[in-house]
Amino acid sequence: MSLAKAILQGKVTRKPEKRFSSNNVAVTTFAINISPNEDESLIRVVTLGKNAELAEQKLQQGVSVIVEGRLQTNAIKTADGEDKKVVELEAQNFEILGVQTAQASSKAGEEDILQLSDDDFSDDLIGEDEIPF
Repeated sequence: MSLAKAILQGKVTRKPEKRFSSNNVAVTTFAINISPNEDESLIRVVTLGKNAELAEQKLQQGVSVIVEGRLQTNAIKTADGEDKKVVELEAQNFEILGVQTAQASSKAGEEDILQLSDDDFSDDLIGEDEIPF
């Protein structure tokens, strides 16, 4: 048996899609881009059960997330009817880091932003003798 655990950080590329398995378990899939400068860095993420419900409710395009889970290979059929193998991450945990687009921000999130002014920062430099290490 091999272990293929991964922790990935990226931005959600489209709204998550929820469906139900034959056992009536919620399954939500979405993709994250782990390298913002390359379109080829998309990873498909699959969430199950409670995580699937949360992903469908909380995630949206442009949100940055950290996803922890198990890498697996799955066979899918393309739109052309061709069989293709894809590597996907079966998420066990995910954490929302933030929203990168103004359209995706929520009022609750905006209220939580700490507003700082220039007065909050001092031009005083710390001397080497004040560094604790």
